[in-house]
Amino acid sequence: MQGLPDFNKLWNFGNPKETEEKFRELLPQAEALKNETYKAELLTQIARTQGLQRNFEAAHETLNGVEEWLQNHTGEHRIKVRYLLERGRAFNSSQQQAKAIPLFKEAWQLAESVGEDYYAVDALHMVAYAEMARPQEKLKWEEMAVALAEKSEDKRAKLWLGSLYNNMGWSYHDKKEYEKALEMFEKALEWQKEHGNERSIGIAKWCIAKTYRSLGRVEEALKLQQKALQEAEGVDSSGYIWEEIAECFWTLKDTDKARPFFKLAYEKLSKDPWMMANEKARMERMKELGE
Repeated sequence: MQGLPDFNKLWNFGNPKETEEKFRELLPQAEALKNETYKAELLTQIARTQGLQRNFEAAHETLNGVEEWLQNHTGEHRIKVRYLLERGRAFNSSQQQAKAIPLFKEAWQLAESVGEDYYAVDALHMVAYAEMARPQEKLKWEEMAVALAEKSEDKRAKLWLGSLYNNMGWSYHDKKEYEKALEMFEKALEWQKEHGNERSIGIAKWCIAKTYRSLGRVEEALKLQQKALQEAEGVDSSGYIWEEIAECFWTLKDTDKARPFFKLAYEKLSKDPWMMANEKARMERMKELGE
């Protein structure tokens, strides 16, 4: 990158505002070195930071500049793929799936045709995400993403597999195909043990335990969740563990043990704006059963 840093390594998805500031500091350097391709690709990621901050108008405005640049640089395939991905993400995050899906599909086709497997898998997984309202369609695109990541010789493309196995697990779980869900969650756990960290391994174990409960293997599920709680030591995921322990005790008709865990789970998870906005019935159940 001619002395310029790899901005992909500067991403902090937990703090998109801070990431945008870091990216913007690189723009004058790229301009001074007259590195137009670096600048154009960087702008796609600035747009992504804006979308993550839900500033969709600004994201589209940034992408308009990239689109204009691409009209005179038709051979810059990776930049076009990333432009399509971020335009699609901006539409998808603003609940405009009908506009987002064709962009993701175009990004996938272009990326795969030029050997950019990492971004091709990204695009496939985004089509699946945008198809949330159609479970069977969602699963189809997840299967395509997994197939590409598994066969790819690109090590970066294979890094998608942990999250893809997890996503497919939840797709099967939502369809009440619990045995298939368990199979995918077990694959996710094996992948995380080899490539992940303590937190990602813990999440994979939680998914398996929850699926045990869905399968009626409640006592096994309870033991796994209790063990997970000991290992979690108060990290952010403990709210979900408390909820599952409560559900296990409730299913086993031990309501006296269930209620304190429902109460703890509600107190923790009610601080999460996303949970309160998107899981109202679930949160209300925790609150009611914890009283």
